[in-house]
Amino acid sequence: MNMKKQAILFIYISLLLFNATAQQKNPLYEFRGVWVASIVNCDWPSSKNLTTEEQKAEFIKLADLHQRNGMNALIVQIRPAGDALYPSKFEPWSEYLTGKQGVAPNPYYDPLEFMINETHKRGMEFHAWLNPFRAVFSVRESSVAATHLTKTKPYLFLNYDGKKIFNPALQEVRTHFVNIINDLIERYAIDGIHIDDYFYPYPDAKGTEFPDWKYYKEMGNGLSKADWRRSNCDSIIKQIWQAINAQPRRVKFGISPFGVWRNASKDPKGSNTQAGITNYDNLYADILLWLKKGWVDYCVPQLYWERGHNLCDFDTLLAWWNKYTFGRHLYIGQAPYRAGTTKGWKDKNELPNEIINLRKYSTTKGSVYFSSVSFNRNPNGWNDSLQLNYYSTPAVVPPMPWIDNEKPAAPTITEKADRSFGISYKGTKRIKGYVLFTGTTKENAVSKKIILKESDEFNLNDLLNDMFTKVFVASLSVNNNLSEMVELK
Repeated sequence: MNMKKQAILFIYISLLLFNATAQQKNPLYEFRGVWVASIVNCDWPSSKNLTTEEQKAEFIKLADLHQRNGMNALIVQIRPAGDALYPSKFEPWSEYLTGKQGVAPNPYYDPLEFMINETHKRGMEFHAWLNPFRAVFSVRESSVAATHLTKTKPYLFLNYDGKKIFNPALQEVRTHFVNIINDLIERYAIDGIHIDDYFYPYPDAKGTEFPDWKYYKEMGNGLSKADWRRSNCDSIIKQIWQAINAQPRRVKFGISPFGVWRNASKDPKGSNTQAGITNYDNLYADILLWLKKGWVDYCVPQLYWERGHNLCDFDTLLAWWNKYTFGRHLYIGQAPYRAGTTKGWKDKNELPNEIINLRKYSTTKGSVYFSSVSFNRNPNGWNDSLQLNYYSTPAVVPPMPWIDNEKPAAPTITEKADRSFGISYKGTKRIKGYVLFTGTTKENAVSKKIILKESDEFNLNDLLNDMFTKVFVASLSVNNNLSEMVELK
């Protein structure tokens, strides 16, 4: 080999090694989620007037975008306001699907089943996002079916700020919500149940008192009204947790609270912030208690303020939440929707620097972005940043050892014609698919592809870029535990 060829080969190998090293900086285990909101047609479907085929095409386009961006979970709002984006025996079809509550899609299909299948096809988890207490988004404008609970059981609801709210004090309300969750787990292949930050409603512009005095007088049992309200929220969280754990198929349970638990001015355990609203004092959601009790699997505080914010600094809150994980998973809620809104959010490095900072904490296991539609316009070039750098290699959703920490058996490889390989599984532990890796050895291999199905066939030519790389495959359990790698020879 002449000197010129040797030099070219040396440069080529160096670039390959450099690229592998750069890719390995991105963690193998990381939750990368996106919220897909249906309320007022925020993300999907984008309009009440889409046909069935248009709804399907729009979701496929959405899922493709997030797959390209390196996401591994979609958190889709399927119960925005006492309704359902799927056929439910408990609540009517959502107006955000067809324009009129109680009217099914025509031609008929099951949107939830469709979305789960399309999400899993792309190697992503599907978490069903439900609002527990909002019943009618706008008393003046919302479509409300005759079968809606506000019509059939009006005693379950209170009016506040132009909305109808399920009364959190009533056990019948909690039982109804738990029944919905049980039904979802039994009928659908969801990976998680997800609740957002709406417990007791946010105070209206006038600071009007929530109209539950009558129930407090009857049920307060000597507690302050604030403690009584918190106990009502504690009760529904505990009952959801118990119901999920009683199901034969264990799904994950996550909550996305407002970004500030309490200010330090109110509580020495609180964060060094000056938030006007907090979980504990205004929404009556004591998320720290729920984490300490182990009633949730993951927490996603909504840290929508930029780094350096004068009242609620992102980095200050990031450090605070990492002190209070109590062994559960912490994912950080981030805000691409704010791109361009303020000086801090005009900085193209804001979101990337947030990712860099949160990865410094071993107790932070990933991110969730609000919301899906924000990525349609590639804000500040962040789609490119994710695809080319921070999420350039696929990540496995982190396993939860308190659910299960057992490795599955390694897959079985069957060589076929034309450099094709069949991959199958013969172990006894349930799996949901495989992870493919590429590299020169098992030790330096990086993730290449995640497949959420139990058998598949691959062609090496589709996975390899050069003659030095090898392909390895590992089984992926339902709880995201990986088996030992097996080399495709």
